[in-house]
Amino acid sequence: MRDSFGRTIDYLRLSVTDRCNLRCRYCLPADFNAFSPRNRILSDDETVRLVEGFAAVGFTTVRVTGGEPLVRPGIEALIGRLAAIDGIDEVALSTNGILLAKKAKTLKSAGLSRVNVSLDSLRPERFAAVTRSGKLSDAWAGIEAALDADLGPVKINVVVARGLNDDEVEEFAALTVARPLHVRFIELMPMGETGFFSKERWVPMPEIERRAGPLEPVTGSARPAGRGPARVSRRPGARGTLGFISALSCSFCSDCNRVRLSATGKLVACLDGEDGTDLRAMADAEAGTLEDAIRAAVGRKPESHRMLERVSQGASPRMMCQIGG
Repeated sequence: MRDSFGRTIDYLRLSVTDRCNLRCRYCLPADFNAFSPRNRILSDDETVRLVEGFAAVGFTTVRVTGGEPLVRPGIEALIGRLAAIDGIDEVALSTNGILLAKKAKTLKSAGLSRVNVSLDSLRPERFAAVTRSGKLSDAWAGIEAALDADLGPVKINVVVARGLNDDEVEEFAALTVARPLHVRFIELMPMGETGFFSKERWVPMPEIERRAGPLEPVTGSARPAGRGPARVSRRPGARGTLGFISALSCSFCSDCNRVRLSATGKLVACLDGEDGTDLRAMADAEAGTLEDAIRAAVGRKPESHRMLERVSQGASPRMMCQIGG
């Protein structure tokens, strides 16, 4: 289906929990505990019914997110049910990788297509400091398990922040040379009241690209599978690729193809949006009612986000874990 600006909207980012086993400095305050009550989180049956509604109006891709989706009990069975929905061609997963090593093969068998792993440092002590509790060895074991389980293309998402990890851009880029890993550099965004975002910490994408080079463009079938907004390049001769996702330096809104469904059933048409449509009560509604609500919400999708305007006004009131990234 298309929104009011002519964009094809067929990609659902589905949060299955707002809880996380890490407290990354740019994402959650160390003492954050305002998670949704467990009885407010969509059940498996409710989740499947809502995704069936999205499929009925033309959505074809689901990315399962969180919080950390692998902390949800029974996540493998839920992914299997999502993958079996008529019209859904692909189910992908975004994870911090900490629990992935034990689940990768089961997730693949259930119907998971591919995986993105968030990884913001290649240095164990720094990784522990960024995540406030994580072990780099656990996240890296998850990446290796994803490769072994053929959950490819395996992508590594790196949020770049000055003074945090901007001196590791070249190291991350080098990962793609000898192995089929696809690194995605993501600009820091003003999301949630973490107190972390600032103009001083923000590294503009042109600077990140310079540090990641030398680069050559990747187009057409040479691009790794995926529906995201990354501009894709590679180092000459590399097996993997480098993607650049810029919300502030070079807004990706004109090519946006997605909406987000929170773990409590709120449909948010824009990552930066403050309003949403509560779909939970419609999981048991008469045929057509849910689909009409989805169409109406997509029709209200804004032309662009307002992040750049808000850089000097403060962050979005919604935490990233509450909208699924």
